[in-house]
Amino acid sequence: MRAEPFAENDLARDAFLSGRVWLRQPKSGYRAGTDPVILAAATAARSGQSVLELGCGAGAALCCLGQRVPGVALHGIELMPAYAALAQQNLRDNGLEGTVWTGDLVAPPREMRQISFDHVIANPPYFEAGKGVLPDNAERALGRAGDTPLSDWVAVAARRVKPRGYVTMIQRAERLPEVLGAMQVHLGALELLPLVPRAGRAPRLILVRGRKDGRAPFRFFASKVIHAGTAHVEGDSYTDSFRGVMREGHALDFSA
Repeated sequence: MRAEPFAENDLARDAFLSGRVWLRQPKSGYRAGTDPVILAAATAARSGQSVLELGCGAGAALCCLGQRVPGVALHGIELMPAYAALAQQNLRDNGLEGTVWTGDLVAPPREMRQISFDHVIANPPYFEAGKGVLPDNAERALGRAGDTPLSDWVAVAARRVKPRGYVTMIQRAERLPEVLGAMQVHLGALELLPLVPRAGRAPRLILVRGRKDGRAPFRFFASKVIHAGTAHVEGDSYTDSFRGVMREGHALDFSA
């Protein structure tokens, strides 16, 4: 687990949302990709509301959300101190204000435990610890597989969200039963949005949203397709709707 700060020459400066957001990230180690951008786009926050991201890494989702929704109060918690410091710096570099705590999400700092939030979001590790082949780099491995069960991620999110507030998560499609099972214990008004890499293929990712004290029936939305065409091509191959999300910072509406 990375504790010591990153040296400047160990960092790259990467553009997100066509340069609307710039993120300092380690050249090797855990690096944000498309998933936090999608998570930020799917967070239905409004100006004046507060958002907490569990396991915020270098702050990609928080920065993308802050760029799209001015006036939202941004907060994050990150286990690795070096990444927590990087997230705080990235918020500042993008002209955003926010608080990033260092700590374990299941035993968060007292200051965080005293606050509740309008939205809690998370991009939990996609694999369980000890399962699958993981990268040699320790930070990348921790980002891909963790010891904290998905049920704990959901339970913590439900504790920290305000009554009638929303919990939104992005996860691999294979783990949908775990996510839904955990959300059904703590949240209501569940909504599922599958994300398909290309037309005709099975979903690879899912977005799941629940509402604290929500009573609406479960809603299963039609899949959204991320890439146009039937095979990978060099360059930008996003569908029209996802080009707006990935390049221009548009919101990702479950029902549109």
